[in-house]
Amino acid sequence: MRTSLASLSEPTLAATVAPEDLRCGDIIALLNEVGEYPSFLWPLDSQMSPPDQPVRIRCRARQSGRPLRIVGICLPFVFVETPGRRFRTLDLRQCECVRLNREYARLVWKKLRRK
Repeated sequence: MRTSLASLSEPTLAATVAPEDLRCGDIIALLNEVGEYPSFLWPLDSQMSPPDQPVRIRCRARQSGRPLRIVGICLPFVFVETPGRRFRTLDLRQCECVRLNREYARLVWKKLRRK
């Protein structure tokens, strides 16, 4: 007996999305977060940067890949819901978002909601 592959078994690509292209109801995930530190606290570059200019460091988001449903938008802020029915606000100046494939997002959302 042969089993056919479902459309979910096909790999898809999460595409980065500009803040102005976000819409309520979209399902996104955080990809990167940006941390800002005063340059005088940065030991390797304190002489090269003015003390009032922050040093920006981009790193992976702690919960990257977790789907978030957009509830409201007032740029640069986005109000989102997690699969566990919790709400939070994102500051898009400090994070980079990707739009998830609908089928993938629904599958993950459903599985995480059961926990």
